[in-house]
Amino acid sequence: MAVVVLAMKETAPGERRVALTPETARKLTAAGATVLAQRGLGEGAHFADAAYVAAGAQLVGDEALPQADLVLCVQAPPIDTIARLKPGAALIGTLQPEAEPARAEALRTRGILAFPLERLPRTTRAQAMDVLSSQAGMAGYKAVLIGAQLAPRFFPMLTTAAGTIRPSKVLVVGAGVAGLQAIATARRLGAQVEGFDVRPETREQIESLGARFLDLGVSAAGEGGYARALTDEERAEQQRRLAAHLAGIDVVVCTAAVPGRRAPTIIDAYMVAGMRPGSVIVDLAAETGGNCAATVPGQTVEIAGVTVAGPLDLASLGATHASEMYARNVQHFVSLLVADGALAFDWNDELLARTVWPQVPAIAPTPGGPA
Repeated sequence: MAVVVLAMKETAPGERRVALTPETARKLTAAGATVLAQRGLGEGAHFADAAYVAAGAQLVGDEALPQADLVLCVQAPPIDTIARLKPGAALIGTLQPEAEPARAEALRTRGILAFPLERLPRTTRAQAMDVLSSQAGMAGYKAVLIGAQLAPRFFPMLTTAAGTIRPSKVLVVGAGVAGLQAIATARRLGAQVEGFDVRPETREQIESLGARFLDLGVSAAGEGGYARALTDEERAEQQRRLAAHLAGIDVVVCTAAVPGRRAPTIIDAYMVAGMRPGSVIVDLAAETGGNCAATVPGQTVEIAGVTVAGPLDLASLGATHASEMYARNVQHFVSLLVADGALAFDWNDELLARTVWPQVPAIAPTPGGPA
């Protein structure tokens, strides 16, 4: 029998993205799967039910939950929904199973084979499935637009009959996918942009986008492209120089996050107090605690004339394109599980073995290869 794939309507507050678009529904159907879409699935991302039907999907209600072999979602479904899934079904999404013990227990009790895509190895082969990167790009883009909206200044330089307006100075903290997209967006808006990252190898990426690399004189270069921990003396010197530099910045976009851990605090209360009135901080890391000590997740606050925004689920603000990217990531991952229209788990594939939760036994040696 053909594998039954169900895309669930999201229930998390404010979540507008979807894990299945008409485009990916058509591709899954062509691969031999029976595709089910909950009615109203794509409303928040502006995908009509009729478009799913035209792509070969069947519209269903909650009664279809126990029928699905493979369930697609953006955020983890509620516990009562997990309890209604078919025992042994596979669940794919950004699930964070260990963030909520009750959810983890529900998955174990039901025997659900969970694939939290945030656990996907960051390898070249996995790039087409990397939801963290695709969604971070949208988040970095939206963060700059929020900063531009909150700032009481133009971003670009303007020459007018009333005189010349100097460009805003924007500093982007963190040069991952979100940070680089933020830099590119701020540059397109005409701002004078700097990028800061503790990894000196990011200088080339930042400068390739036309921004200036902010060198605070402290290198945290480590092994494998990751930053090492700074010594207390190095951290103190970095903080002192950063505080002095922030006094001349109009908009700061913070993007430094570590998957599965609390975001590092980079801008403390002393630094915020030293910024000039009218300055703006947009903390993209608010969902994991924030890079700024003054960040209140989900709120925009003003402290001595400095506006600090802690937006949540930024990717949902661009739900249409974010969904298109996310659904393609999911569809590429599903292709690892489905062969000839049926589920097939190859635990010798590191992308499956390292993503699945609970973890499967160690990858078996390749026949004829080293033991």
